[in-house]
Amino acid sequence: MQIIERIPKLKPRPVDGHKGDFGKVCIVAGSVGMSGAAALAGRAALRAGAGLVRVATAKSALPIVASIEPSYTTIPLAEDADGRISAKAINAILSAVSENDAVAFGPGVGVSTSLRLIVQTLVEQEQLRLVIDGDGLNNLSALKSWPSRLRAEVILTPHPGEMRRLWSGLLREQLPRDRQQQAAQFAQRSKTIVVLKGVGTVVTDGHKVYVNKTGNPGMATAGAGDVLTGVITALMGQGLSNFDAAVLGVYVHGLAGDIAARKLGQVSLIATDIIDALGEAFMNICHRRTGDG
Repeated sequence: MQIIERIPKLKPRPVDGHKGDFGKVCIVAGSVGMSGAAALAGRAALRAGAGLVRVATAKSALPIVASIEPSYTTIPLAEDADGRISAKAINAILSAVSENDAVAFGPGVGVSTSLRLIVQTLVEQEQLRLVIDGDGLNNLSALKSWPSRLRAEVILTPHPGEMRRLWSGLLREQLPRDRQQQAAQFAQRSKTIVVLKGVGTVVTDGHKVYVNKTGNPGMATAGAGDVLTGVITALMGQGLSNFDAAVLGVYVHGLAGDIAARKLGQVSLIATDIIDALGEAFMNICHRRTGDG
């Protein structure tokens, strides 16, 4: 296993660049009662440099999502009786996907048969660069033998509980105790990049591994994972490889959390504080000649 320590960087922006040069991303997220997850991921993608961000969400949640941030656009999706995105939205989602450089699916969508069909459809799309997080992972874990249908280039971002569900849904052997071993084995078997969140977040494609050193306990707060999803998706849209986007994403996300904690303390830190600190985190990275985590 190759240990990665160097932190990737974005290329300097050309003086004649326009918003289309910096990535068009789509965040498929949210449901009634979980509109914040969609808004956090969308806002984080903007603050992480995406040129254009679209948030596709259940139509009843859309007014709330749209009111939180004026800088992204929104797409209303068909929903079921409980306010979750329904299978009737698949064509609208595929249309949105085709117009974007990177896509995220899952924050706050809930779990249902329709959502399992949607995530199955997404992983079957060739040349799709896709981040699956939160409830997207919970729906994926209920699908049998999904790696055999995998055509998209996928990043999975589980916390330990989601990792256990993914593992038991796909593999018969016991989950290893070692976090690096868990992530690497699952990445190899599923042919994905795994971002196993927690203390020392692990990023691996099964061959290379990066263990993050930024972040603090104050980031154990609702919505922090949605922010990470938005950051990684934005970096993919700006041209980084999926592995590099995941490494830089977890590093800058943790660094922003450290900056926020220095200003506010760990106890009072909330997810929007991480977003607000992303600008300073990116400036710190850009001003360093090298990064080693």
